[in-house]
Amino acid sequence: MFSPSQVERGGIAVAAVSIVARAIVSLGVATSADALEPKRDRQPNILVIMSDEHNAGVLGCYGNRIVRTPNLDRLAAAGTTFDAAYTNSPLCAPCRLSFTSGKYISRVGAWSNSCWLPSDDYPSIARIMTAGGYESLVCGKLHYDRTRRYGFREIGEAFTNQYFKTGKGGRRRADDVTPKANRLSGRFKEFHPGDNSRVLDHDRQVTARTVEFLSRRKLTDKPFLLFAGYLAPHFPLVVPEEYWAPYKGRVPMPELPPGHLESLPLNYQHLRVGFEIVDVDAEIVRKGRELYYGFVQWLDQEIGKVLIALEQSGLADETVVIYTTDHGENMGEHGLWWKNCMYEHAARAPLIISWPRRWRGGQRRAGACSLVDVVQTIAELGGARVPPDWDGDSMLAWIDDPRAEWKDFAVSEYYGHNIASGFVMLRAGRYKYVYHVPPDDDHPAQRELYDLKADPGEFNNLADDPAYKRRIEQMQTALLKELGENPDDTEQRCRADYAKGYGRKRR
Repeated sequence: MFSPSQVERGGIAVAAVSIVARAIVSLGVATSADALEPKRDRQPNILVIMSDEHNAGVLGCYGNRIVRTPNLDRLAAAGTTFDAAYTNSPLCAPCRLSFTSGKYISRVGAWSNSCWLPSDDYPSIARIMTAGGYESLVCGKLHYDRTRRYGFREIGEAFTNQYFKTGKGGRRRADDVTPKANRLSGRFKEFHPGDNSRVLDHDRQVTARTVEFLSRRKLTDKPFLLFAGYLAPHFPLVVPEEYWAPYKGRVPMPELPPGHLESLPLNYQHLRVGFEIVDVDAEIVRKGRELYYGFVQWLDQEIGKVLIALEQSGLADETVVIYTTDHGENMGEHGLWWKNCMYEHAARAPLIISWPRRWRGGQRRAGACSLVDVVQTIAELGGARVPPDWDGDSMLAWIDDPRAEWKDFAVSEYYGHNIASGFVMLRAGRYKYVYHVPPDDDHPAQRELYDLKADPGEFNNLADDPAYKRRIEQMQTALLKELGENPDDTEQRCRADYAKGYGRKRR
């Protein structure tokens, strides 16, 4: 699949991969039953590569013709790309705890980055895979508390996952939406070229240790579930100059129709004020977007090194490779930065699943899915027994045959910081519905409804259009059925948990 000379930094390689991918689709590969007959004499290895804060729109295989991502594009050409995959929470730790537990964040109290799962021995994807005969390993970020690993064994000494979780949190006062004068997030000062940063240094270690692990692994060893957790392209946006240079003056600025910022839901106005991202200078926006593109290219090269190591190890035919992220990055779209919202830039996640021994490459799936579905898919691939109360559905049958019935919906929740109340999303078919819990008695619930086919930029909120009243009612009912609890009640549980915390003190 890969050779050392194929870890390229862009240009001709991207165009070539795009041509190959389009040729595959044009031959009808993605419209027929595409599963090959696997000769399975053992369970496959499973390599999950999860980046941090990767906007799915900044990838060549997702249609971006500016960014240079030859290695991930090549992985997509050899695998299946999911066009409507979503995080189960657009925030680092909640998403990863949901992935670990196989459950929505509201069911495990993973409200924010200050949270953990109910216990260290909680049923996890690592534990069920280990019980099924796997070795469950992690190299890099999973955003765990320093005392917990939930069944994963770290490769080498711990160099990440050293967080101290308190369980504490709170809410912004609903009316507090006036930005402080002359205040801008200090994060914007970390938009510059550079060869070292906490992200770059961390991710180089992830690559080196993962490559070393693969080089020593033998076909006769136990099958492994290896989670390689990268920090890029998460801020700070410190990127080597050579990766920034190709994008200077080439990345378009965000689209902001007149009056759009004033029409944002209350919670999103709070995100702008709370994160101090109001009135960001256009030059900062331009530079940040260019650097972000460069960072994605840098990440692509690191992942390419891992994929080459997998090929050289002789394990490639026996290994399923999954690439995804914990959430996206707004990049100034809708006047927002970082994540924390349900717009596509933050809530949609790139997802590529590749195992050429079983599936032909160059396939796409358009239906909505989420990361809890990926967890179920991993479990079925490994023949592991999943607890009956886990969320999500395995996508194996759907990957095997694009004509297979698929539910085509995804749920995401946010109960984290810098908001007045929690909110939840349902993507079903072409529509996205978001429900914002009333923050107090003086502020009613707010709703968003977007027709993503007609309005991919999510600028036309249909929630107040009488013609869509029935659809909103149906989507609200479906959302409550899937979550098993009214978000109004979930918000009260969250607030109670935040007030109580875990009673921990640093020593």
